[in-house]
Amino acid sequence: MRILALALIAAAGPAFAQMPPALPPVPTIQTTGQAVLDVKPDQAKLDVAVVSQAQTAEQAAAQNASRVDAVLKALRGAGGTSAELQTVSYSLEPNYKYPKPGGAPEISGYTARNTVRATTSDLARVGALIDAALGAGANQVERVEFTLKNDAEARAGALREAVLKARASAQAIASALGLRILRVLEVQQGGGLQPVRPVMMGMAREAAVAAPPTQIEAGTIEVRAEVTLRVEVAQ
Repeated sequence: MRILALALIAAAGPAFAQMPPALPPVPTIQTTGQAVLDVKPDQAKLDVAVVSQAQTAEQAAAQNASRVDAVLKALRGAGGTSAELQTVSYSLEPNYKYPKPGGAPEISGYTARNTVRATTSDLARVGALIDAALGAGANQVERVEFTLKNDAEARAGALREAVLKARASAQAIASALGLRILRVLEVQQGGGLQPVRPVMMGMAREAAVAAPPTQIEAGTIEVRAEVTLRVEVAQ
């Protein structure tokens, strides 16, 4: 066994001797560029809910269905051809009361809830959609959110600006050190779309009817991009 081990070591010796020396590390510079573009939204999403309460589940569901039907008709009339309607959630749950501390809960009635979303590209109609929904029987406005139908162009613009900033930073560092950029070794991107903060609302129907028309301002959407660049440099 000892002779065999010595033979293996002797045979491996030349192979190890022929391995090339390790290459020195490549000198690099790493920078990060950030860009923020303010873009006007071209789409609005409005979520309104109809909440109905009754003694029985059947009554709550029937009352809710009747009011939702009226709300949908009102939204179609106020939204015109640009409005798209869809139901985003529906629930029917019992309500409980507790006769005394520690006592068993008892069902006191039922609550039906139907949330409808109206999506429109006519941002000037958002206030009218809210008023129409509340006037027809909706008793809660859950949110209004402004978005982009297609954010590809805005994202590309933000990425281009972020890349240019990262490249300019790398060039400035290299020039200050008396170096030149040879090639880009690695690029990583981050960031994304930052939609306008949703407008949370809780209007009551009576208040909406008595109040002036609802005014909603779309504002702008921030499209952010972040690019990390690593380049090889030399003298």
